[in-house]
Amino acid sequence: MFILTSCKQEKASTENETEEVVEIQNDFEVVKDAVLSAGKLYRIENFESNFVSSRNIDVWLPENYSDTIAYATLYMHDGQMLFDSTTTWNKQEWKVDETVSSLMKESKIKPTIVVGMWNVTEDRHTDYFPQQPWENLPDSTRQAVLDENHAQSESLFRKEINSDNYIKFITEEVLPLVETNFNVSRNLKDRAVAGSSMGGLISWYTVLEKPNLFGTAICISTHWPGAMPIENNPIPEAFFSYIKEKLPMAPNNHKFYFDFGTETLDALYPPFEEIVNEVFASKNYKESSFRNLKFEGTNHSENAWNQRLHIPLEFALHPEPSID
Repeated sequence: MFILTSCKQEKASTENETEEVVEIQNDFEVVKDAVLSAGKLYRIENFESNFVSSRNIDVWLPENYSDTIAYATLYMHDGQMLFDSTTTWNKQEWKVDETVSSLMKESKIKPTIVVGMWNVTEDRHTDYFPQQPWENLPDSTRQAVLDENHAQSESLFRKEINSDNYIKFITEEVLPLVETNFNVSRNLKDRAVAGSSMGGLISWYTVLEKPNLFGTAICISTHWPGAMPIENNPIPEAFFSYIKEKLPMAPNNHKFYFDFGTETLDALYPPFEEIVNEVFASKNYKESSFRNLKFEGTNHSENAWNQRLHIPLEFALHPEPSID
């Protein structure tokens, strides 16, 4: 069993005068007060996008980051929840710096940097909800979904679905910024997209919309209902129909990881297990390129996700065997 413990330290105790100094271009500035266990965090504050609301963009670099290595890149949604629990709304975090550092030291993943794209609370649902499946629904069906969700929630579907623009934000703004400022591989096998809940939805959607740019989707506790769990919800079937249409036949250069727990909000997800398996089996996906794992007794929280994050990271970023 992988039990992840944190050894977060204040920044003053992690500075090392002998470490290699790597020049980072002016777009990003180091976050000096970030409480990390390893590596350094760089940030653009309130990045003004042409496609989404202004938000922070973080980049975490591992210890001994070197400009002589072409790093894999892990693009993660909900960027404010990844590294530092002292600044998050629920005082939880993904422990990304602990997990990635540990896996790299054990040579279980490639040298990797992490890009954290912050969410904007009022835009999160509409940024992360897959747009094409939504637009494929009849107008009357969409209106019925809107009416039922508006009756139950003040936060869902309050704006137009904007995930196609969110993907443009990633691919046309964030990715070029990262690849200009940091030494990373341009190979799609070395680019993964990861998120949880609604972030799981936008992760598979991004890979299917941009298969020439991203190799792996990591979808943790994927929120297949898409919104409130209404009766006769048409949204999951819209998602699965879209995936069936867009998913390339395996084998290919893509991997898809899904998982789910069984408690709190995750209790909604076990009924979708076999449907997900059937969709990917229909396109010949095997264990080497597809996982859909059940974690009995785990809930819908960063504290649950950080205990199993190593599993999808090893699946997505495992070093390729050397050729002698």
